[in-house]
Amino acid sequence: MKITVIGTGNMGSAFAKQLSAAGHIVRITGRDVGKAQTLAEQFANVSAYAASEALGDSDVVVLATPYDDAVPALQSLGDLTGKVVIDITNPLSADYMSLTVGHVTSASEEIAKAVPHAHFVKAFNTLFAQVLADGPKFANDQTGSVFVASDSERAKQTAVTLARSLGWNTVDAGGLVNARYLEPLAGLNIYLGYGAGLGTSVAPVWLT
Repeated sequence: MKITVIGTGNMGSAFAKQLSAAGHIVRITGRDVGKAQTLAEQFANVSAYAASEALGDSDVVVLATPYDDAVPALQSLGDLTGKVVIDITNPLSADYMSLTVGHVTSASEEIAKAVPHAHFVKAFNTLFAQVLADGPKFANDQTGSVFVASDSERAKQTAVTLARSLGWNTVDAGGLVNARYLEPLAGLNIYLGYGAGLGTSVAPVWLT
């Protein structure tokens, strides 16, 4: 796939690494184009662009910014009509121990309202950056899960295909409204990793 990644932090860097390893063509951008360039130079098939040029002919946009920056970051790309946007954001408080949005809406739903012509899918938000960077294989031959929620079947299948190309198991989590459950699940994972001291190599899975 041809993929634009917005964000050059830990999650954006992890995506660049794994998407490159899987052979995808990646355009990466962020507030600091120099940082994007330095990141791009580390991986094959990854190029850095200013935001206004980063969309290009990408099939998918991975939104890897903080929630508060998400809408302006997406709008900086230009016309997103018909594009699939994979939203990995979580609306976290400053101490990362609570959510600033929830119960009657979600980060994904609020972003989708502000960018109405794109097709949004919630995915990858329950993974720590370290887990994403290290890949889907855990101890004892366990494989991690990516939960996928969207009102668009095309967006959902795009996210599923992408996640599986990186080696992850996928779980169909229903419509975008269920981001209201996935974001608190990410919050619990953050508590377990940091608050309970389990570290950042943990992730929730769904067993059958």
